[in-house]
Amino acid sequence: MKLFDTWDTNIGIEDRGLVNYVNLSPILVPKTGGKNTVVRFWKSKYSIVERLMNKLMVPGHKGKKHKLTSGKCTGKSHTVYNIVFDAFKIIENKTKKNPIEVFVKAIENSAPREEITTIEYGGAKYPQAVDCSPQRRIDISLRMMVQGAYQKSYGKKKKMVDALAEEIMAAYNMEQGSAAISRKLELERQADGSR
Repeated sequence: MKLFDTWDTNIGIEDRGLVNYVNLSPILVPKTGGKNTVVRFWKSKYSIVERLMNKLMVPGHKGKKHKLTSGKCTGKSHTVYNIVFDAFKIIENKTKKNPIEVFVKAIENSAPREEITTIEYGGAKYPQAVDCSPQRRIDISLRMMVQGAYQKSYGKKKKMVDALAEEIMAAYNMEQGSAAISRKLELERQADGSR
């Protein structure tokens, strides 16, 4: 069986830390409807494409607040399914490679290895560099890809499909124009400064 009945998912993951957290099990329609929510670390049981689709349903969330309107992304899984499928077709046409492989490599490239947290000591708050867990690395990478694509398309002539495909290809090529790559570099620079 192939993902979307189109692309093969036999892909090697180079980043050893993410191997157990990037699920590439073949599934015809990546929409399980929350079957795995009773399992600990349930997000890693979902297909990585389904996790991208779930992030695409609410791109306006920044932090814990809904800071931006999500526009036409109203949580309709069929709309998001079409966006992801068409974006993968664009990636396949432009790169002549398996788009699932390009997407997984883009996640590996844009997943931050460390970030900062705030520690309170004697009434004063200090930034402290901490290692990022693999699950959180993938979450940050997916969120930054979706928000970067959404900002490039919302209220502009560019369609979300094209913006998402460009964002994934930019992260795959480690370009500075990718929102996910620039956010990763910013987080690691802050962590390096607060060591």
